[in-house]
Amino acid sequence: MASLAPASFGAALTAAHDASGAQHYPQGTLYVVATPIGNLADITLRALHVLQLVDTLACEDTRHTQSLLRAYGIDRPNARLLAVHQHNEAEAAQGVIARLVQGERIAYVSDAGTPGVSDPGARLVAAVRSAGLRVLPLPGASSVTTLIGAAGLVAEGGDGSAASAFVFAGFLPSKAGERDAAVQGLAQEPRAVVVLEAPHRIEALARALAVLGERRVTVGRELTKQFEEIATVPAAALPDWFAADRDRTRGEFALVLHPVAVDDGGAAEGERVLRLLLAELPVKTAVKLAAEISGAPRNALYETALRMRKDAGDD
Repeated sequence: MASLAPASFGAALTAAHDASGAQHYPQGTLYVVATPIGNLADITLRALHVLQLVDTLACEDTRHTQSLLRAYGIDRPNARLLAVHQHNEAEAAQGVIARLVQGERIAYVSDAGTPGVSDPGARLVAAVRSAGLRVLPLPGASSVTTLIGAAGLVAEGGDGSAASAFVFAGFLPSKAGERDAAVQGLAQEPRAVVVLEAPHRIEALARALAVLGERRVTVGRELTKQFEEIATVPAAALPDWFAADRDRTRGEFALVLHPVAVDDGGAAEGERVLRLLLAELPVKTAVKLAAEISGAPRNALYETALRMRKDAGDD
């Protein structure tokens, strides 16, 4: 996390009040607040206002959150901080619900980024919503969207249009066999895929991803921090890329597998075969066989099949 003196945010706190103070903040509501993933300046004005406003602040780590608040010049007594983390989330959620029923405003923050995205928070939100209480999200920093925005995800081949879809896989399994199996699954996914990893496992992940060969991978290391590094290399070259500089294995990581290059010939053949099969077979069966025959991506063929059926119904 970047180090900035509390006084640096005095104007920001005033701006937060001026910009957000007149908005409506209902009582009995859980506010899910995104916090910076590194650079403290990546906080929203509305987040600053809500962190000052709420009655209780639920957080993944009370000590970490207290340090964050002090960096912004926000003074909250420890008694108003409530620990809600992966080991107690289900139980702690009941305490949060009890406070909400009493009309409290409660904010939840994880250590960094958006709660519930490879961080605690999802179980808490589910429990609060199941109790019929309101959840109000405050968007902000996320390593997922940060890296997607810097990766330049353009499908190679075809018309060169940007790849609009991606899959978020989060942290892959830590055990080698399970991780390798997960990578084999990702190899069948034609869309971009975002994965996260910790420094002590990044080299093992690099070796596992190397089987993807020439598929491009963008590595985001220490995103938004002082030593941020973003590089795109073929998957097969990942182990050597990390080995070339030991500093590259330090920090927190997000990686994005670029979309599979489009093969115009394979796509055209897949559509031709699919059209023939749809005349005789159900959609799922036709898609499965067309993918096996042509090598075209199954997901793309499935969307094509639905479009063909819709067009046929409109005639």
